[in-house]
Amino acid sequence: MKQKESFQFTTGVIAYPLLFILLIWLVFWFEVRFGYHFNKFGLYPQTIKGLRGILFGPFIHGDIEHIYHNTVPLFVLSAALFYFYRPIAWKILAYGILLSGFLTWCIGRPSYHIGASGLIYVLVSFLFFKGIFAKYYRLVALSLAVIFLYGSMVWYTLPIKEGISWEGHLSGLLCGLFFALVFKKQIKQPIKYVWEAEDYNEADDPFLKHFDENGNFIESIEADDEVQDVKNENPVTYNYIYKSEKGENS
Repeated sequence: MKQKESFQFTTGVIAYPLLFILLIWLVFWFEVRFGYHFNKFGLYPQTIKGLRGILFGPFIHGDIEHIYHNTVPLFVLSAALFYFYRPIAWKILAYGILLSGFLTWCIGRPSYHIGASGLIYVLVSFLFFKGIFAKYYRLVALSLAVIFLYGSMVWYTLPIKEGISWEGHLSGLLCGLFFALVFKKQIKQPIKYVWEAEDYNEADDPFLKHFDENGNFIESIEADDEVQDVKNENPVTYNYIYKSEKGENS
């Protein structure tokens, strides 16, 4: 895949995040409409039965405030993921749900852990660290935007508020960092100019040939011997026209 195809807007950039969010809201609507409570399908650490929550937990939310606070960042971050990292977006989502969920299952308290916040922390962490590691200006700008919008979320990876799965948040943060280190291929790379190459030779640079050894501009230069006029076989001469301080052509 060509690098220039990495930053192309497609319908999937909006459609996939919308479908994921609609599915979450559909589950919540079903609970409210028919009086069901799917909390028991959430992730319950250190139990075999609780392993099913790795898959089901991100789609289950406790109340309207819980699902509302997860909707906006999930849409924004997943859309950014599909736009800037489209070749690996599905891998980040799938592995992010599985790995962060399993890590939460390993370190979590004996309680039901539900909600998409673990995945949100995966996306925040990955988008931030991957942009910094890539050193590509667009991805670095994305990293700064992410930390500006969601940087305060880092505090919720600590047990500072009761009722919040800080274990899920911490697991998502660590998984996002891990993915940023692992997924190195198929992403946009920084542009390297000719003069940055290891085998670069100033003597062969066509731009520097316009200047003498003292850095003075040469008004006319004679092309290399290989570049000859086809008809009369005379050397090609480049003349440069510039304006003097008085505005006259010289």
